[in-house]
Amino acid sequence: MEKTYQPQKVEEKIYKFWEKGGYFTPKIIRGKKPFTIIMPPPNANAPLHVGHGLVITLQDIMIRRHRMLGQPTLWLPGADHAGILTQVTFERKLAEKNQTRYDLGRRKFFAEILKFTLANKKTLENQIRALGASCDWTRNSFTLDSKFDKPIYTVFKKLYRQKLIYRNERMVNWCSRCQTALSDLEVEHKETETKLWYLRYPLKTSGKFIVVATTRPETMLGDTAVAVNSQDKRFKNLIGKTAILPLMNREVSIIADQVVDPEFGTGAVKVTPAHDPVDFEIGQKHKLKAIRVIGFDSKMTNQAGQYVGLDIKLARKKVLADLEKQGLLEKEEKYSHSVGHCERCQTIIESLISLQWFVKIEPLAKQAIKIVKDKKIKIIPARFEKIYFNWLENIRDWCVSRQLWWGHQLPVWYCGTQNLSPLQKQMNKIPTQNGCGEIIVATTPPKKCPKCGQTNLIRDPDTLDTWFSSGQWPFNTLGWFQKSQDFRYFYPTSVMETGYEILFFWVARMIMLGFYATGKIPFETVYLHGMIRDVFGQKMSKSRPETCIDPIKTVKKYGADALRMALVMGNAPGTDSSLSENKIKGMRNFANKIWNAARFILTNPETKNQKQKPKSVHKDDRWIINKLNKTIKTVTKNIENYRFDLAAEEIYQFFWHTFCDKYIEMSKKRRTETQPTLLFVLAMSLKLLHPFMPFITEEIYQKLPEHGKALIIEKWPR
Repeated sequence: MEKTYQPQKVEEKIYKFWEKGGYFTPKIIRGKKPFTIIMPPPNANAPLHVGHGLVITLQDIMIRRHRMLGQPTLWLPGADHAGILTQVTFERKLAEKNQTRYDLGRRKFFAEILKFTLANKKTLENQIRALGASCDWTRNSFTLDSKFDKPIYTVFKKLYRQKLIYRNERMVNWCSRCQTALSDLEVEHKETETKLWYLRYPLKTSGKFIVVATTRPETMLGDTAVAVNSQDKRFKNLIGKTAILPLMNREVSIIADQVVDPEFGTGAVKVTPAHDPVDFEIGQKHKLKAIRVIGFDSKMTNQAGQYVGLDIKLARKKVLADLEKQGLLEKEEKYSHSVGHCERCQTIIESLISLQWFVKIEPLAKQAIKIVKDKKIKIIPARFEKIYFNWLENIRDWCVSRQLWWGHQLPVWYCGTQNLSPLQKQMNKIPTQNGCGEIIVATTPPKKCPKCGQTNLIRDPDTLDTWFSSGQWPFNTLGWFQKSQDFRYFYPTSVMETGYEILFFWVARMIMLGFYATGKIPFETVYLHGMIRDVFGQKMSKSRPETCIDPIKTVKKYGADALRMALVMGNAPGTDSSLSENKIKGMRNFANKIWNAARFILTNPETKNQKQKPKSVHKDDRWIINKLNKTIKTVTKNIENYRFDLAAEEIYQFFWHTFCDKYIEMSKKRRTETQPTLLFVLAMSLKLLHPFMPFITEEIYQKLPEHGKALIIEKWPR
C-alpha cells in the first residue's frame, strides 16, 4: 500500500470493477420485497452542481446499505429534457450566432437541440459515475425517450375524456422573453422596491373623486370597474355608482367584493380583469368585460388607445405624466411588494388572459391529500406535511400547455385553424385552413377527422409542461404502459429523495398523476433534504463564482469519498447546510486516516496467517468490540431513521478517535496478539463506512487477507 491514499488512481478503476461485475443490476426474486429508488432526473442542459452531489450521495447511501442487506435493490438513473430551461439555454447559443429558432424551423431546431441535450446527457452520466453512484445503467432513461410518448399521451387522453383536462381562456403567467405560459410554480417571487400611486377617478354624477391605489398605473387603461369591500363603511354610499376612467373616458361601475383589503391604499382598488389573477376572478364573478391592453410582446395593444405600441415602462411614464397634467395623480409613496419573475430567465411576469390547456386539479389534489393523511406515504421531515396540505388545499388549475418547440407536443389535432389562437398562428406561421372545427385528442396521429372525414388535420403546436411528463417518471420508467415485469415487481418504489424546494413542483404531481394512472402510490416515503449553501449561509450562485463548489473539480482534487462525507456530515433532513473547501479537506484527511490505519494493520508480516476474527479475551480487545457493537447499532438505527448525518458522524468518531487514536495505539504493545481483533474491527468498519465512502472502502477490502468478491455485496454488519 502506498504511503498516502490517492483517489485519482483508485476511483475510476473501482467503478469499472463494479460495473463489470454487474453489481448495480438487481435480480428479481419473487417473494422478496425489493428496495427501489427512481433517481430525480437532472436537467440535461448543463453540468452537475453541488446540490446534485448531495442528491447522489444520500440516495447511494440508502441503495448501498439495502443492497448489503440482501434485498433486490434498484436505483434507476435518468435525465430530464427540462423544456423551458433547455430551450432558453439553446436559444442563447443561437443568439450568439445571430440566429433564432425561426431561422432553423421547428424540425431542424428540435434536431439540433436534441443533439445538444444528448451530448450534455452523456457528460452528466460520467459525472454521476465520478460521484460513485451505484445506479443500474442498463435501465437508464431520458424523459424524451420515444418509449414514453404513448404512456404520457395516454394519461393526457384519459384526463381529457374524464373532463379533467380542458381548454379555455384563463389568466396565465406569461414570460415575454420565453414567449410561453408558465405554471405558478415556475414563477419566482422577489421582494421589489417600487411605488404605490394614488389615482383619482371622477364620479359621474358629482364633481368628487374615488381614489384608488395601484402599483401598475399602465394597466388602468384596461379597467372595467372599481371595487371596495362590502363591509367598508367609507364607501357604502358609492356602491352601484359610476366612475369615469381617466384617459380613456370610459364608464366603470363601483362594485363591492369581499376579496378587497380595506387596509390596502385607500380601500378602493381598480379592477383590470385581463391583467391580474384576483381581478380576473372578480371579473368572472361580476361578469365584467376583460380588456387586454398589454400584448404577449409586453407592448401596449390597440385597446390602449393613444398608448398603443409603447413598451410597459414607457407607457407607465406617459400615463403618469398625463394623469398629473389633468390633476388626477393625487400622490405617490414608496412601496415594497412581491413581484413574479420567470424562474428561467428572470423576466418580470405578466398576468395575461390566454387560450391554454388546463388540468382540473382539485379532484387529483383531494386524493393526494388523503394518501398522505392516511399515512400511505410518509414525508420526512414530518413538518413538511403541513406545507404540502396547505398548498394542495389552495391549489389552482394547472396550465399544462407551453408555447415551446422543445418537449412533448400536445396530442391534440384540429380540423381547421379556427381553433388555433392568433398567437399560435403567428408564432408557428400556420396558414388559415378551413375545417369543421372538431378537436381530436389521440395517442397516435389520426388519419382523418372523425366528424367530417377531412384528412389534412393540424396538430396543436404547443408542448406539454415538463412537469406533466416528469410527474409520470416513477411508473413510466418501470414500464407501466407495457405492463412490464419491472413495473409489477419494483412499483410502488420505496423512497423518493429530493430537495424540499421541489415538493410542489414535482413530488405532489408525481403523487397525483401516479395514483391517477396506476391506482397505486408512486413511493412509500418522501425524504426531503435541504439546500447546500456557502460558508456565509448564502445560496451558491454562478453570479458569485467564489461561492460555488464544482463537484467534479472537487472529486478530481480531493476524491469522491471526501466530497460525499463533507456533504452528508451536518446535513439534517429538510435543513439547509453549508459546505466549504476546508470541510472537504477535513474529510480528505479522514480518508487518509482510514488508509493509514489499514496500511498499519495490513502491512504486519503476520497478517497473511491471521483470520479476521477476534480471539483474545484481553480487556482492551473486549472494550473495542463492545464499542464496535454499539457503533453498529447506532449507525444502523440512524440510517433506518433517515438521519444519515448522525450515522456518518457516529462512524467517523468511532473510526478516528476510538479505533485509531485509542485502540490502535494500545495495540502496539501487543501487536501479534491484537492482530485478529484489528483485522476484524477494520473489516466491520469498512462495511459501515462503505455506503458513505464506497471507493476507499472497496479498495482496502480487496487487500484484506479474507474477503469475498466485492464489498459492495457484503452483508451489512450485525
